This record gives sequence, structure tokens and C-alpha cells, in this order.
Amino acid sequence: MMRVALYQPDIPQNTGTILRMAACLNVAVDIIEPCGFDLSDRALRRAALDYYDKVTVQRHASFELFLNNINASGARLVLMTTKGATPYHDVLYRDEDVILAGRESAGVPDKVHESAHLRVRIPMQQSLRSLNVAVSMAMVLGEALGQTGGFSRFL
Repeated sequence: MMRVALYQPDIPQNTGTILRMAACLNVAVDIIEPCGFDLSDRALRRAALDYYDKVTVQRHASFELFLNNINASGARLVLMTTKGATPYHDVLYRDEDVILAGRESAGVPDKVHESAHLRVRIPMQQSLRSLNVAVSMAMVLGEALGQTGGFSRFL
């Protein structure tokens, strides 16, 4: 089943938005620590409002531990990055994909880029830097779920 992952998120409101979206779409969330804010259950519950109890969240103490889980499961790690060569809508997504978003302030380090099976970007005006991470995740996850029939369970 498809998952989304957040690499050391900085902004609790974005994390809350992604948690709410994941709850609504029945997609699990991996959070890779450390985070730039309090990651207690109380803080996550506040960020995700009343959706927190409806989403599966798995926390990872480091990227290495997260990557070990990905590799053991046979999932494909799809990194959203402004440095990606492949437009996100040109990818054939798989049910077991894990879509990874970087830090709002800094993206991800080279070791994460190198570990990703696929690096995708959202085409946009060259003079602009990036979209909000929650908006980006919604776009890419929507495409991936649409391709894999992930929305059909709600029809």
C-alpha cells in the first residue's frame, strides 16, 4: 500500500495538513526524525486536529532506520525534489511506492538523493523556487493514487 514520508519536517502546520490528507485518503505516513518542532503525540494531535486518530503514523529515529524498512519491504522510494529530472506526471507509480518530501527549509542531503530509487519534480516557472510541501505532496500523491486505482475504494 502506498505511503508518504516526511524527512525531518520543519513546520508543524504542513505536517498537520499532510497528516489530515493521509487520513482522508487512507495512506500511512512515515516521519523521519529529528524534526524542527515538538513531535510528541500531543503536538501531532494538535497539528492534525481531529484527524490524528484516523492516520497511521510511523516515526523513524533516523533516515538510515527508515531506509532499512524501505529496503526490507521492497518498496520504491520516490523523492520529490526541485533537482529531479523526471516530471512527476511522467512516472508509472506502483502500489508499494513511498513518496518522500524533504525539509521545507533545506530539502534533503545528498545521501537521501542517492538512496532514492526515483527523483521527481513538479514542472513550474523557472524564476520561482518551489511550492509548499503539503501542496506538492497532494499533487504527486493524487497522481500516484489515480494511476494505481487508490481512489476506487472510496467510490
